[in-house]
Parts: sequence; C-alpha cells; structure tokens
Amino acid sequence: MSQDGEISYAVDEKDWHRSLAYAVRDIDVLFDRLDLPDHLRAAAHRAATLFPLMVTESFLRRMTPGDPHDPLLRQVLPLDAEFGDVDGFTIDAVGDEAARRAPGLLHKYEGRALLITTGSCAVHCRYCFRRHYPYGEEPRRLDEWDAALDVLADDESISEVILSGGDPLMLTDARLEQLIERIAAIPHVRRLRVHSRLPIVLPDRITDCLIDLLTRHDSLTPIMVVHANHPAEVVNDCAAALQQLVANGITTLNQAVLLRGVNDNPDVLTSLSERLVDLGVIPYYLHQLDRVHGTAHFEVADERAVALIDTLRSRLPGYAVPRLVREVPGELSKSPVL
Repeated sequence: MSQDGEISYAVDEKDWHRSLAYAVRDIDVLFDRLDLPDHLRAAAHRAATLFPLMVTESFLRRMTPGDPHDPLLRQVLPLDAEFGDVDGFTIDAVGDEAARRAPGLLHKYEGRALLITTGSCAVHCRYCFRRHYPYGEEPRRLDEWDAALDVLADDESISEVILSGGDPLMLTDARLEQLIERIAAIPHVRRLRVHSRLPIVLPDRITDCLIDLLTRHDSLTPIMVVHANHPAEVVNDCAAALQQLVANGITTLNQAVLLRGVNDNPDVLTSLSERLVDLGVIPYYLHQLDRVHGTAHFEVADERAVALIDTLRSRLPGYAVPRLVREVPGELSKSPVL
C-alpha cells in the first residue's frame, strides 16, 4: 500500500504482463514449437491475415506436439476454411450493433447491460463471435465512459453490469479499479459480472489484487463467467486459478461453445463438466455456435447437439449438465435449443 493509502498493483501486473508478452503471435513459431505438418503452414499464414494468431504459452503447453487435430490447437489454428462464404453466416451474428445504447454499452436483456471494455484478448479463438467487431469505435480513456455510465445511472431497471470485450481482464488493475468504482457508485447496480477467458488461457492474471478489486464492495456481488471448451484446458495453473476464484467466494460459471472437432463428443463434454464441478465451477451454458462469417467449419447440427445433452443428462447429476442455448438477435434471453 502506498503512503496515500492506495493499493499498489505493480508486482502482480508485472507477472501477468510478462506472461502475456511471451504469447505466440507468429505462425512459423507455432508450427515449429508444435512440430505441425508443413503442408498446413501456407493456409495458416493466409487465414492469419483475416484474424491474427495469438496464443499464450500456458495454453500452448497444454497442446500435444505433432497433432494437427489437437482440440486446443484447433481453437486457435488459422485455416483456409475461414475464407468460406456460407449462407447464414454474417459479420454481426448476435445483433450487437442493434443493442448499442451508447459508446461501449450494449443492452439486450432486461435487468442487465454489457460494457465492451476493450478489444484485446490473450488468445484469438478462431470461432470468436466478435472477430469483426468495430472495437475502434468504443471508449478507451476513462472519460469516454461517461455516456455509458450515465445511461446505467439513469436506468433503474439495470441491476447487473457485465464487463466483456475483447476480454475485460486485459485491462490493468488500475483501469479496472477506476471502472468498477464508478459502477459501484450506482445504487441500483447490485451485481458485477465479468466474462473472461483469461483464467483459462492466462491464469497468472488471477492475483490477490484482482480478487480484492472484485470483492471489496459489499454492495456489488461479483460473478465470474469463464470460457473453457475442453477438459484438457482445465488443468495445472488454470485449475489453480479457478480454485482461487471459488475459494474467495466469487461465483464462477463456465460457458463453453459446442465446436466440431473440439468437443462434439459425449465423453469430452462429460469430462469437462466433471472437472469443472470438482473445482467448484458451475457448468452454465453450452452455446451453439454464433454464426459469424469465417466460422462455419466449427458448426454442429442442432440434432447432434441435443443428442449430446441427452447423453450428459444420463451420465451426470442435473447441476453438472450445462444448458444448451444459442443467441438469437432480438430475443429477450438466450434461447434454449430443443
């Protein structure tokens, strides 16, 4: 703590920033590190021009060298399939633009609103539903959030604010603190939900200082929604980070995306749910793919998705079975897939 009573975040930030700095952004480095077949290299270079490669060291270490079908690699490896022009796949598949009430503020569902805090992520998932989002139009400086925060303050129906992105945990603790303090000052906002992939792909980001930021306001209940798609993700430093969140009283939920060639398998989904539950994390949603341009090769048919969930129900206790949903623009909530 500094002499003026403010908490210093320098030590914790240095650690996760160092980990982030070592993230792999070069296609040739990825191929050489994982000993991938050379015939895939040119396609990866081409597709990376559409959406750059980025994968953290921690996530990379969980992949199997020499296996181009590794389910974690498949989530980040650029492919020529991303150039495909498939009917029904659009740039804004979830209706973000129509839900924008102010710069950085999306309001789709009653009682909660979402802030696009940053366009940055620690890993570039090839199925990302915001891979085409115009992040350059959203706030960056704290004063640029005034309009969005004024809307939140004026709308007493909003009791929950969701921090999203990009990934909100890419913000420094100092910037997060500024934003959370302003949200906490709005009397009718009672819950703060953070949607982040970083506890999975950059576990160093879960620090004591971050936990303090999320839990210090008695009036603001913190909820963390993480994103793991495969049980091989939820190991070692990732498992420890999730346990740290849970041990500090932060309700932690997981939402996965159903992805062809990654987790469209009952054994994989069963193992994922069991591993999460054993760590105290609730398997919350299994999302059908958002139909964003460039992601069609990941799509799983609804009939297959429903059959997978039926199998999970036969194998797992009810609390361990995620809800199968999709986001339909204009609907008042996530829509069950039946």
